[in-house]
Amino acid sequence: MKIKLDENMPLRTKGLLQELGHDTDTTLDESLAGSTDEAIWQASQQSGRFLITQDLDFSDIRRFAPGTHAGVLVMRLGDGGREALYRRLRQVFTLEAVETWIGCFVVVTDRKIRVRLRRL
Repeated sequence: MKIKLDENMPLRTKGLLQELGHDTDTTLDESLAGSTDEAIWQASQQSGRFLITQDLDFSDIRRFAPGTHAGVLVMRLGDGGREALYRRLRQVFTLEAVETWIGCFVVVTDRKIRVRLRRL
C-alpha cells in the first residue's frame, strides 16, 4: 500500500509501516511541512498515496468522497499523544486488512474503526 503520513503523525510510524511492507513517505520527506491542506492533498493524490492524518479538515466526506481519491484515514483518539497514536496505528495496521481501504474514508478511534467504502 502506498501511504503518506501527515506531519501531525509520529515520525517513527514511517519505519513501522515500511517494516509491514508499505511504501511510506511523509510530508516532511517532500518538504511539505507547514503547507496548506490543499497542497498536502494534491501531493498525496498525484502520487496515489493513502493519506493518514489527524487533521479534521480531511473528514468532510462531501469534499473527499470515497472512491474519488486514493484514500484517507483520520485518527481521532482521546489521547492524542504521539505514543498513543503510534500504538493504535501499529495495532490497526497489524490486525486489520488495511489494503482493502484504498479509495475509502476511514476514521480510527480508541475503540472503533469506521470505514466508508468507495462506490464502484
